[in-house]
Amino acid sequence: MKPGKEVDEYIENAPDEARPRLRELRAVIMEAATDTVETISYGMPFYSFKGETGFKARLCYFGLMKNQKKVAFYTRPVYLEKYKPEVEAYMTTKSALQFPLDRPIPVRLVKKLVRNGIARHSAEK
Repeated sequence: MKPGKEVDEYIENAPDEARPRLRELRAVIMEAATDTVETISYGMPFYSFKGETGFKARLCYFGLMKNQKKVAFYTRPVYLEKYKPEVEAYMTTKSALQFPLDRPIPVRLVKKLVRNGIARHSAEK
């Protein structure tokens, strides 16, 4: 898959069967994180806090896995800690959750994770 320079292009470059899940994950993140900046970083859609740079400015990423049968959601491990029992079924690394294309994305969980990341970030300031 060719990554793209913008999120719309990234999604359009994905295989047909992955696009609905990528669009859904994007919409969930954007709904929960209305005051963030959407860009491409490391070849994936990326959300950061406005006006900030560096590691702590990172909220989350999402993208299509190389096997193209799953989409992934990446965030800082500290943002996942509070929800460990809920995320364990999806975790593949300390900061990545994977969702198969043939199953629904856990929308409520992703929203909680994004909102928790925003709340924790605000508390760290």
